[in-house]
Amino acid sequence: MSWYKPSDVGFATRRLLGNLGHGARLFVRLVALLGPTLKRFGLVRDQMHFLGNYSLAIIAVSGLFVGFVFGLQGYYTLQRYGSSEALGLLVTLSLVRELGPVVTALLFAGRAGTSLTAEIGLMKAGEQISVMEMMAVDPVQRILAPRFWAGVLVMPLLAAVFSAMGVIGGWVVGVLMIGVDAGSFWSQIQGGVDVWKDVGNGVVKSIVFGFTVTFIALLQGFEALATPEGVASATTRTVVVASLSVLGLDFILTALMFTI
Repeated sequence: MSWYKPSDVGFATRRLLGNLGHGARLFVRLVALLGPTLKRFGLVRDQMHFLGNYSLAIIAVSGLFVGFVFGLQGYYTLQRYGSSEALGLLVTLSLVRELGPVVTALLFAGRAGTSLTAEIGLMKAGEQISVMEMMAVDPVQRILAPRFWAGVLVMPLLAAVFSAMGVIGGWVVGVLMIGVDAGSFWSQIQGGVDVWKDVGNGVVKSIVFGFTVTFIALLQGFEALATPEGVASATTRTVVVASLSVLGLDFILTALMFTI
């Protein structure tokens, strides 16, 4: 007994291609609205405050504790090879290259991404978006674009805060608690971290993740069913899809950056 029909596969494939096409058109339109959006920078500024300031606490605290763990684990690993002085370099490179952008994007998806999806979904459920369309106000330009560009701009800043707090956490554990020489800790960082190759790669990653996470959150909210269950389901999809996308893009970007 067959559990599916060939037509079911065709309908599912057509629906998937239709969703991808709709998402691609929306993404291109949001990117094209950069100029008009920046002309009303007050809207972007308000969303940067909403997305950035409200995410700052969890980003900073998470970065500090990640630095604590890396300082402790890194010291005991490097001590086996007599290289405990390189603790600062190990912690800093791990944060600015990899953990800073990735963990920040995952936390941003869970904190700010879900908030964006729920906000847009509730606007749709309350028919506010339909009312705007009836009043000849473009909801993409008025609602989605400021939030999209605010998320893109705030992600590198949050990643920088995460990395900075992580380095401070590694210094607290390595220098103040364990007793690694402070001069060696900072000199290794100064001599071993390349601004363009290491920090620059992390910034590029954080910008790409900002585009990805913010767009997924807005798309899920904009396409959510106008019901409480639909909004809840869209919020869950935001976390799942954004997290998997960040991890997949991280592998691709890392492979490209180390091969170029």
